[in-house]
Amino acid sequence: MAVTHNEAPPSEVEEAAPFYCAQPPVTEPVLRPGLSPARLSAILLSRTKWVNGTVLRYCFLNEADGASAEQLDEVRQAFQDWKDIGIGLEFREVDQPSESEIRIGFRQGDGSWSYVGRDALGISTRERTMNFGWDLTSPHGKATARHEIGHALGFAHEHQNPFAGIEWDEEKVYATLASPPNNWPREQTFHNILRKLSTSEVEGSDWDPESIMEYPFPPGLILRPEKYHRDGIPDPVAISKRDKKYVKRWYPRLDDKPTEIHPFQSVELTLAAGEQADFAIVPAETRMYEIGTLGDSDVVMVLFEEVDGELRYFTAEDDSGADSNARLKVRLFEGRRYVLRTRLYSAWGPGKAALMLW
Repeated sequence: MAVTHNEAPPSEVEEAAPFYCAQPPVTEPVLRPGLSPARLSAILLSRTKWVNGTVLRYCFLNEADGASAEQLDEVRQAFQDWKDIGIGLEFREVDQPSESEIRIGFRQGDGSWSYVGRDALGISTRERTMNFGWDLTSPHGKATARHEIGHALGFAHEHQNPFAGIEWDEEKVYATLASPPNNWPREQTFHNILRKLSTSEVEGSDWDPESIMEYPFPPGLILRPEKYHRDGIPDPVAISKRDKKYVKRWYPRLDDKPTEIHPFQSVELTLAAGEQADFAIVPAETRMYEIGTLGDSDVVMVLFEEVDGELRYFTAEDDSGADSNARLKVRLFEGRRYVLRTRLYSAWGPGKAALMLW
């Protein structure tokens, strides 16, 4: 097609930004000063991740009454797509908000967003932890459903990866996002686009522009790399190969037979940072028990009780950044089965780390 003097060449036409995910403020952990860089990095990298094997229950709130059956089914399929990668997490739809970790609304005009991983546990059971503010049956909407669930699994925006090497035309970004359809104030644009994550919060050193956690961007918003200034970043429409690699690193397929531990038995935690060990407890008597770690380590321990063949959350302890060890004091019942999942943030001292049941 010929270009008239009133038209810009195709590569210079400014495209409107699509609807973007507006991530809520992230809860920053309160850690004591003076932690070593390696210890701090291990805590920040793992802090939003669930222990593997968790059953994440999701509930459609009353606001979903206005959503079509196709919209609800798209969310269900998005959960299934993450599960089909072969991860150790389970997803279960429930009717009661009080029984859920993830509560989903379809409030129009509020954008699409999700709290990141375990940050959802700090939200009232009467409130949403995820929202969809536009049609999920379009290609962009289908990607949105998978993107928000990626946040719920503990993953951040890919374009905020400090290793991406993106140099923004910042004022143009602010102006574009201040316009329809997003209408964002500057602080929201900074939080969701221009703010770079700490290198301590990012695994590896590669940027994946095909990640489902990446935003699409029209040409002209990125100054460098030149390729993305010229072409923009296309809308990721599926969970990428690298997404699959990293989600399986955090949530590998589970061993069906966790190691059984008994009172006054200690088990060495031979884990790398971010790895997890699972233990089964079948008490021989009903009484108060203590479960705790030994040695210099940061861990999160989550205890589940088996109820009708399904593991239900019982209690948890997170000692990350503290100089004391994790301890659980719980009343366990004879003949019931419990599973303790322990994810290691870091073993930061000179000795070995272990776990013991008293």
